[in-house]
Amino acid sequence: MSKVMQLSVFAENRPGKIDKITEILARQRISILAISISSSENFGVIKLLVDNVGRAYRVLKENGFTVSKNEVLAIELEDRPGGLNEVVKVLAHHCINVENAHVYVVESRKKSYLLVEVK
Repeated sequence: MSKVMQLSVFAENRPGKIDKITEILARQRISILAISISSSENFGVIKLLVDNVGRAYRVLKENGFTVSKNEVLAIELEDRPGGLNEVVKVLAHHCINVENAHVYVVESRKKSYLLVEVK
């Protein structure tokens, strides 16, 4: 388990916003390692793990986006049935409340990570 920095970008929920965000990062040669998008009727939150958090934060702010940084847990787990359950049992046992989470699988399904925002 490690702690990683996640960016949250707040934007109007309308066509082209994700395109603009990803284009800004691409022009700066910043790789997106993970992305999660949630939205309501008018606004959305795009959560990103990137390979250069400081530069991504700066260029998104410079381009008028509201951006925040927060630390999340990156928990490596086995990509197999029950792998996720084993991890969340440990979190529950230690009374860790999961606020948001998503899983991404890397290296041709050899590894997967659970990204967890906790309180």
